[in-house]
Parts: sequence; structure tokens; C-alpha cells
Amino acid sequence: MEIKISVVVPTYKRSGLLRNCLWNLCHQTLNKENYEVIIVSDGPDDESREVVNEYEQAGNTNIRFLSLPAKKGPAAARNMGWKNAHGILIAFTDDDCLPDATWLENIWKHYEQEVEIAYTGKVVVPVSEEPTDFELNTKGLETGDFVTANCVCTKITLEAIGGFDEEFSTAWREDSDLEFKLLNRNVPIFKLEDAVVVHPVRIAPWGVSIKEQKKTMFNALLFKKYPGLYRQRIKKRPSLRYYFIVLSFLSIIFSAIFKLEDMVLLSVVCWIASTVDFIMKRLSATRKTRSHILEMIFTSFVIPFLSVYWTIYGAVKYRVLFF
Repeated sequence: MEIKISVVVPTYKRSGLLRNCLWNLCHQTLNKENYEVIIVSDGPDDESREVVNEYEQAGNTNIRFLSLPAKKGPAAARNMGWKNAHGILIAFTDDDCLPDATWLENIWKHYEQEVEIAYTGKVVVPVSEEPTDFELNTKGLETGDFVTANCVCTKITLEAIGGFDEEFSTAWREDSDLEFKLLNRNVPIFKLEDAVVVHPVRIAPWGVSIKEQKKTMFNALLFKKYPGLYRQRIKKRPSLRYYFIVLSFLSIIFSAIFKLEDMVLLSVVCWIASTVDFIMKRLSATRKTRSHILEMIFTSFVIPFLSVYWTIYGAVKYRVLFF
């Protein structure tokens, strides 16, 4: 029978998450002969290969395992996947996601043989009654316009736009880049509320938000490629909070060097007040345990400096006036 949909899932050394994702993909209501699952490892990964082998041996789903020779990022892994796909439609999800049993069937029922079309499905992010800051950030996927946890394009469309830009070498902004390519080509993008993928919040280490700041460098790359769409759909204007905090701190140092006592005091007040305001904003809707409060305090003192650094780094690297 004809392969109607190819599901592409990038992964890398997260065999536990991948196993859960595969279970859901192998229990779809769409006829098993009408779809295939392509798992692409972002580099050599024996554990993921073993998980896929388990499902291959079960023989109830058309599943393949591909691997990049070296780590290049999820964008490159997805490109390898769709380029080797046999389906008319290419559906993307992630290894930490759990597609609903009717996900593929509901995607296919909306498809009317259009040559170039794209869909974005519904993403559900369950969080606890008292969520952490990381949980709330992940929940933002629910309101994303076009996220790779749940999106679909015809293969012809992906061929026309060149797929994902592999310069986005981490899981950040590569989905918006694909969306902007579709918009520039005037490819229709439809929202499918009945094509549901659940995205559980994975366990994150203490202080994870510090590591996450490095991703902001890719904002500059996306802005360079699509300045108008970036300001229209991502951020209308630069956020000045972090710059004010950093400049207040620098003002303390320079005022102290030149012995401007009044300026030192004013700068200290500005820095502490703006940082405390940042801490309170992050804590306002999040968990109030001792550990989480300490995490928010510590990371809030560090994040502004790292965010500004990586923003400037991205602007320099990609040679664009961006802040």
C-alpha cells in the first residue's frame, strides 16, 4: 500500500524518551501500511539503535533508523529523515513527545491532495499545580505558531524550500525559520486542533535556565534572515530589562573606579531593584519551595549577563545589528 505519511523523529542518546515516543507512534489508528517512522540519530548512538531494533523486530510498524556520522543538530537530523522518506506528507515530532493515537489519522483526513501545504497541530504540555520556571517555559510551546513537536509539510514543499537550515545547530528557532520559509513562498499553513501531540516536561537539572541562554545567539541569525517577520511574529521590539540590569552593574564598577560615590549608590540601587523585580516576576506564578526559590534567585542574577553576552555574540557572528 501507499505510504501516506512519513514521521521523522530526531534523537540523540535519550533512549528512555524515545521508547515512549515510539510506543505511541506504533499504536496509531491510521493503517500501519499507510505510514512509516524514521528515527534519525544526531550522531552515533547505539542505545537509540537498540530501541528501534526492538520495534523493528516486533514487525507491527514500518520503522527505520538513520544516523548522522557526527553531531550536527536536530535540523540536520530532520533533513536526513525527510530526504529519505517515502511519504506524501512528512510529519515531524520529537523524541520527548507522545503523539495521540489519532494523530496521523486526523492529519490525513484534512489533506486534500494539495501539492504544497503545511499543517501545525495542537501541542499539549501538562504541568504540575505549582509549576517550576522550566515547566512554564516549556508550556509556551502550546501557543507557538509553528513548532517541530507537531508540524507537517508535503515532501514537495520541503524540497522546494530546502528543508531546515542546518546553521541552526541546536533546538532553537529552526522551527520558526522553516515557518518563515513557508510564509515567504506563500505556502498555506493550517492549524489542526484535532492532531494532538502531548509534550511532557522532561526532568531538568537545577539551574537549567543558565545553560539555555546560549540558544539566544540564534535569535540574531533568524533576525538577519527575516527581520520583518522576526519583529512581527517573535518580538516586536528588543527587551530592555536585561540591558538595564547589565548597564547598572557596569555603572557600579566604573563609578567606583572614578570615585563617584553618589553614582555608585544610585547604580547599586538600580541594579538590586531591577534584579529583585526580575526574581519576583519569575516567582510570581511558579513553585515556592526552598530549592526553587534559591534557583530563581541565583539564576536571575546570572541570566541577564549571559543573555546579553550571547545576543551580542550572535550579532557579531552573523554580522547583523541585533539586540
